[in-house]
Amino acid sequence: MPSGGTEHLRARLSARERADLGRTARAKSPRSAHGDFAPGRDRPDPIDLIEAQSASRVQELVPVRYGRMSESPFRFYRGAAAIMAADLSGTPTSGLRAQLCGDAHLLNFRLLASPERQLLFDINDFDETLPGPWEWDVKRLAASLVIAGRENGFADEEGEAAVRSCVRSYREAMRAFAGMGHLDVWYAKADAYQVQAAVSGRLRRGTRKRLSANLAKARTRNSLQAFDKLTREVDGERRIAPDPPLITPASDLLPDRERLALEEEIHRLIEGYGRSLSADRRRLLRQFSLVDTARKVVGVGSVGTRCWIVLLLGRDDRDPLFLQAKEAQKSVLAAHAGRSEFASEGERVVTGQRLMQAASDIFLGWQHVEGVDGRERDFYVRQLRDWKGIAQPSLMSPDELDEFGRLCGWTLARAHARSGDRIAIAAYLGRGDVFDRALAHFAVAYADQNERDHRALLDAVAAGRVTARSDV
Repeated sequence: MPSGGTEHLRARLSARERADLGRTARAKSPRSAHGDFAPGRDRPDPIDLIEAQSASRVQELVPVRYGRMSESPFRFYRGAAAIMAADLSGTPTSGLRAQLCGDAHLLNFRLLASPERQLLFDINDFDETLPGPWEWDVKRLAASLVIAGRENGFADEEGEAAVRSCVRSYREAMRAFAGMGHLDVWYAKADAYQVQAAVSGRLRRGTRKRLSANLAKARTRNSLQAFDKLTREVDGERRIAPDPPLITPASDLLPDRERLALEEEIHRLIEGYGRSLSADRRRLLRQFSLVDTARKVVGVGSVGTRCWIVLLLGRDDRDPLFLQAKEAQKSVLAAHAGRSEFASEGERVVTGQRLMQAASDIFLGWQHVEGVDGRERDFYVRQLRDWKGIAQPSLMSPDELDEFGRLCGWTLARAHARSGDRIAIAAYLGRGDVFDRALAHFAVAYADQNERDHRALLDAVAAGRVTARSDV
């Protein structure tokens, strides 16, 4: 069902009629069918898919992407959203849609700050966001739990248990949201300290201490901390310190004439992006002055997309604002779920993030610019660091992975409930564990496929088909 096509009509249906839609969908797409995954003979070559993505990226950075994806099946999975999108397009769906994250693996659930300076647990990465079948996000999350568990040496039975807990949490949360009013759903959030209090009794002492430390550390990760870590004094002024190829100041990228053109491009980007902010935040942004810019290598799947970190200063050099301007390319879901309604890919990312997150960065916005190479590109902009804290799956026990999966399941359900028909989805899922068990089976099957695809990348590197740089 195309985004925006009949949602306004569905809103006029009664709750009973919407629940009937969900239950009727079971006849066309049984919940147990979601456990199946059998790639056909016409499945695209996974290396072809990631090479196609790499074609539009900064070519000197592409080997870094392949190097990071080569490190382990889990790191490969983080960079393989395009491969999984193609695979998911051939799996059963209920016909019910929601705004998708598009890359809902477990490391894209983390601690974030709200504008009111609350520490929240929420989804973080929205490069691939697009309306689509809600099941696709759940399946990507489920498979990531098994893959992360295998990396820790867990038996598949332990990974499956984490998946069942995660999907049960999603199902039960969706049922709870189905009984709530629109405003109550919109205001729902996972306060990090309330979550800590709720789960602490189920965690080991060492885990409780690590969680408390991580919560405290997250609150220190802000622009001032980034300023102290990423800059140095040059001729009496603060500049971004080089750490190539991960961080390369704009002044080091190009000869003088091209460098001046690049710096002007970034000035236009930041100045123009302010128009996508609300008037009060635009006024706040204008109180800062742009000081320096550098190219930054980010993540795993995003490596090679153009990403700039921008240092701005306010009243003095202890009043910094670090922004990140990241290139927004077409979502990997677009070929399978339908094209975006937005002409700007940056606006697509920002709109999806605002729709799915309980609270978004006050400086989140977008801009379309023409680069020094004459090509037009879309960007979205946000603060580089704003109380961010990320999970460490490698330190988790099976019980802790299970608990983390529960939290991710609730969070994803809350995000989907804001845009999808939560009543119909809840009715489709039902009270029983049929869908939970099906997803556990799917997750193991897809983890097997992911390992085969990871091996294909290693073989491609060994054969010289692609070049991987593993030292960064």
